[in-house]
Amino acid sequence: MDLQLNGKLALVSGSTAGIGYAIAHTLAREGAAVIVNGRQQASVDEAVARLRTETQGTVHGLAADLSQAAAAEEAVRRFPGIGILVNNLGIFEPKPFEEIPDADWQRFFDVNVLSGVRLSRLVLPAMRRANWGRIIFISSESGVQIPSEMVHYGMTKTAQLAVSRGLAESVAGTGITVNSVLPGPTRSRGVGDFVEDLARAGGKSFEQVEAEFFRHVRPTSLIKRFATPQEVASLVAYVASPLASATTGAALRVDGGVVKSAF
Repeated sequence: MDLQLNGKLALVSGSTAGIGYAIAHTLAREGAAVIVNGRQQASVDEAVARLRTETQGTVHGLAADLSQAAAAEEAVRRFPGIGILVNNLGIFEPKPFEEIPDADWQRFFDVNVLSGVRLSRLVLPAMRRANWGRIIFISSESGVQIPSEMVHYGMTKTAQLAVSRGLAESVAGTGITVNSVLPGPTRSRGVGDFVEDLARAGGKSFEQVEAEFFRHVRPTSLIKRFATPQEVASLVAYVASPLASATTGAALRVDGGVVKSAF
């Protein structure tokens, strides 16, 4: 399928690894010019080199902390005409509720929510002038089923759903769409490293720990395994394309059936 992304400029925040990298890879493979973002120049350079080799696409690097206002403003000045914005930047950390200080709540909100709000606000004027654009928030099934082991993370993912729907309402009747994508447990770099550490500590294989996780922690999963970043990226790439022009204001699940609802 041709996703008709040739000539589109896409910014994927937090895209040097994991889901973000898979999204950047898929968009570049489909013909979009992609801006890869990370905080460290070395990791950005490595990701850009890999993408150029693997996709033969147009790939730009942006080493910047996009949770900071000045960095976000500079990014949009440096790359005018962003038509696709994927707000993937995010952090997570399991921690008992009683041990989460105010500073952590603020930090999670700033990185996971406000970064996407700010970038969306900055790219909207150009999208309005073009009467076309795609804004996508990478939320999580944790925004619907708040995990007790990281309530602060779940809070930010729910907030993204609210922002996404409200922003979609504000651009009603235009060629701009705004959606959220809700991955379930996904074998991103952070999750993979975490599970492998648990496996080593318990003298088990990755597969054993994975099976126990879905038996005890996410028993409602229908696929009974971690999704791959590519499985998430495939949905994001479609939503980012002109083909998805009637899909807006939606919370789209690629959660492996974890959320036990037909709607």
